[in-house]
Amino acid sequence: MRSRIFKLDAFTHQAFGGNPAAVMLLEAFAPDALLQSIAAENNLSETAFLVGGDGQYHLRWFTPLVEVPLCGHATLASAAVVLERLEPGRTEVTFQTASGALRVSRAPRGYLMDFPARPTHRVTPPAALAHALGVRPIEVRADAINYLAVLADEQSVRTLAPDIAAIGALDLLGVIVTARGSGEYDCVSRYFTPARGVAEDPVTGSAHCALAPYWAETLGKTHLRAYQASRRGGALHCRVRDNRVELEGECVFYLEGIVQC
Repeated sequence: MRSRIFKLDAFTHQAFGGNPAAVMLLEAFAPDALLQSIAAENNLSETAFLVGGDGQYHLRWFTPLVEVPLCGHATLASAAVVLERLEPGRTEVTFQTASGALRVSRAPRGYLMDFPARPTHRVTPPAALAHALGVRPIEVRADAINYLAVLADEQSVRTLAPDIAAIGALDLLGVIVTARGSGEYDCVSRYFTPARGVAEDPVTGSAHCALAPYWAETLGKTHLRAYQASRRGGALHCRVRDNRVELEGECVFYLEGIVQC
């Protein structure tokens, strides 16, 4: 198999920031085992596989360990590949995915993604959660995939040094840690999902499908500026509209080549 591959840094305006993603173009999806092996070989938090053309594509996402139902930064990267390299005359692309149709369009600050919201509900957390984080959250919420742990302040999020193995042993797949922003950002966050092969994800669009509705309600505003405070870091503009979340961000191309396997 010979396939074009692109590597981009998503949710950033400069190389080596944001979240790196690989995007591969296929005539048809290869067997799942091969796609998973390619993702493991790339060893990035996500590898996106694209099939299609004329503004309509099928899109799948794989971590080094598993296929996932939704990924923000690799969708952003896929849109950049389509709109800048494959079909530069277009202003919009639609991806058919496990999470339904996802539309991405050009925007003043890069690209605008239209994603399903992931509302969370308050839960009584397992004792293991505070142990894994090394700090007791002031509030814990959850959806079907992640815990959302609200900390007292931004500094607590930035300096958090969790027990990654302990997070991987929790009953949900990941933990979003967040706090209200103290400066130019409305909220800050970090995301850990070792159960899916990603100890800490640098910038996570899908996590903001839960973060944006929570902070929109908490702060009483529908437009939010968010920052994911990983070592690489990345910024997102979020807008909550009914049961959808719009995420806006930039991408930087890093690598273009051919995969042979």
